[in-house]
Amino acid sequence: MMVDSQYILPNDIGIATLDCNEAFRLLSPEERLYAHYLSRACWYGGLVVLLQTSPESPAIYVLLSRLFRAQDPAELGELARSLGLSEEEYQALLVYAAALYANMGNYKSFGDTKFVPNLPQEKLKKLVWASQAFKEHPEQMEALWGRCGNPMFSLEPRQKHLGLSDEGISTYFSLNCTMEDAKLAQDFLDSQNISAYNTRLFKTEVDGKVTYEVRLASVVSDDAQLDDDMTAKMKCFQFGGCVFNVTFGDYAPLLQKVVENLQKAQPHAANATQAEMLTHYVTSFTQGSIAAHKEGSRCWIRDKGPIVESYIGFIESYRDPYGSRGEFEGFVAVVNKAMSANFARLVAAAERLLEELPWPRAFEKDTFLKPDFTSLDVLTFAGSGIPAGINIPNYDDIRQTDGFKNVSLGNVLAVAYSTQKEKLTFLAEEDKDPYIKWKGPSFEVQVGLHELLGHGSGKLFVQDDSGAFNFDQEAVINPETGELIRSWYRGGETWDSKFSSVASSYEECRAECVGLYLCLNKEVLSIFGLEGEDAEDVIYINWLNMVRAGLLALEFYTPESGTWRQAHMQARFVILRVLLEAGQGLVSLRRTTGADGKPDAVITLDRSKICTVGKPALERFLRKLQVLKSTADVVGGRALYEAYSAVTDEEPERFLTLRHTVLLRKEARKLFVQANTRLEGKDVVLVQYESSAAGLIRSFRDRFPEDAEVLEQQLLQLAQADAHFWKS
Repeated sequence: MMVDSQYILPNDIGIATLDCNEAFRLLSPEERLYAHYLSRACWYGGLVVLLQTSPESPAIYVLLSRLFRAQDPAELGELARSLGLSEEEYQALLVYAAALYANMGNYKSFGDTKFVPNLPQEKLKKLVWASQAFKEHPEQMEALWGRCGNPMFSLEPRQKHLGLSDEGISTYFSLNCTMEDAKLAQDFLDSQNISAYNTRLFKTEVDGKVTYEVRLASVVSDDAQLDDDMTAKMKCFQFGGCVFNVTFGDYAPLLQKVVENLQKAQPHAANATQAEMLTHYVTSFTQGSIAAHKEGSRCWIRDKGPIVESYIGFIESYRDPYGSRGEFEGFVAVVNKAMSANFARLVAAAERLLEELPWPRAFEKDTFLKPDFTSLDVLTFAGSGIPAGINIPNYDDIRQTDGFKNVSLGNVLAVAYSTQKEKLTFLAEEDKDPYIKWKGPSFEVQVGLHELLGHGSGKLFVQDDSGAFNFDQEAVINPETGELIRSWYRGGETWDSKFSSVASSYEECRAECVGLYLCLNKEVLSIFGLEGEDAEDVIYINWLNMVRAGLLALEFYTPESGTWRQAHMQARFVILRVLLEAGQGLVSLRRTTGADGKPDAVITLDRSKICTVGKPALERFLRKLQVLKSTADVVGGRALYEAYSAVTDEEPERFLTLRHTVLLRKEARKLFVQANTRLEGKDVVLVQYESSAAGLIRSFRDRFPEDAEVLEQQLLQLAQADAHFWKS
């Protein structure tokens, strides 16, 4: 079986345990109970992601779960070998299962590319048929294989990537939806003041008449159980010559378990603000109300410096092809006090640092609302993947008026960005040792600046529904044109709804640019304990890491459709283009031949020109990004961003050719093994697992000890009910 390496995972993929033993040990009994029930809520909600990823993901999850619940990975391995599977083939199955659990679906969370088992389909089928799970429930296992056996291995063009219409698969939309349908639906949602965050869109067409179902995620689906505000949304609307039916109850049984565990956590909350936050979350998930989730988010912002930190809901919109719908995510983490002290000092300096950003004062928020900024050791992170840092909530109106929180995930950083010299690609030999030495510290600085002063900066000019402006429209001058600004956001419009599919990457690019720009500031570096030559080295490695990441980003570009599959990596490619365009030898990129005789490349950065050439180029670009964002200039913003995002084979870089080299030498992202918490009497104990594919599988085998079968049945029923929407 010859499969393109893009779509399989290597048997030696990095797998690391997310260590939180010391942080958990220091919690009080009440804090442990609070963390336990919040973790349970997150894990149950994380199963929603299977339904948000692909039509076959729930069935694959259930098939694998039943295999490994009936037989431990070691025992199943003995059976596999007796059936003629090689060690490599069985290891490939373990890696596939581990990756499916870690990504909550059969598409990579970072890059949205499908991955398939790296062993023959008939051998996997033979193992399933011989398994203990099959012996106990032959009809169920055969039916499961019938649902997912072929889709699991299929690499039909449309199934290779997540996307909309002919560009990929998305379970946020029925198969017949196009980008035009998504735009019409967004206009409808805006007209009714309905957020897209917790919705999916299903289209039916009968005799030329189009009907859309906008389905909201909620426990209840009957209007008799909804409050008045939500009942008003549950009706049939005529809009744009089509019918829109707003319904409720998406993911209901899974959200019911989320709600139950949030309610169990409530008595163990540290204060009234935490308890109120959980009340709003319960209302949100029960009623499908984003307004209630916003109220919970406001409480979360007010809950300063908690020992146990958590956030949960439909949050990041990276994987919605239109850019408006949120993937379910929930995390529970414990504060790392030593590292948090650095971030607290950065927050204290934030107002001074904001003044250095290259846009006029009118383009900055009227008041900087000082956020919590803490370093956390993750106990639980349920969803499709684990980031290194987070700036939330993502609601623009709350960011502008109530503020936000930043978190850096310390135990993620500790293992995710460790690097082996022999696996370092595309760097000059003399850069490799300093890169290994300073990558961790430089990334810590970049994450801090990116989250706090990147995502936390910049004003949006808004005219609300009453006609009132949040700026003086007779005085604010566009620094790019020298004229009064001529565009702004109208009532109901948000950054996501306005800039849609380009919004996530554009914003990540802006935040990355802020990090690069402000890491040149000596005060910032001293906050992180970096002085003199060490500080200069961190600046150099931070900039070098960014341009290298811009080259690595080519893995996440799809030439066939001309689209990017990962927001952060597109952003880094754009920055590479900006710095290459600056010229004067700042960045050099040359194609070479490796020691193995295969194509290779080397990227270099002239550290003596970072301040003289790099900084002015970044300053000009960053100012343009902010002005276009502030003024809701979608046409100008898209034109700028898409021009720098273009991947061509033009000289001198020949990026399309370089993409083949990047794919040839790519390294798979690490998978994380997370702990479980377990009640023993009135105490909560932490159960950790080994850093291996088998360890990751065992962690999921133990994750739902009391109701795994019920959950699996619910997942299958939910997936089956909507299966017709993804049949071509």
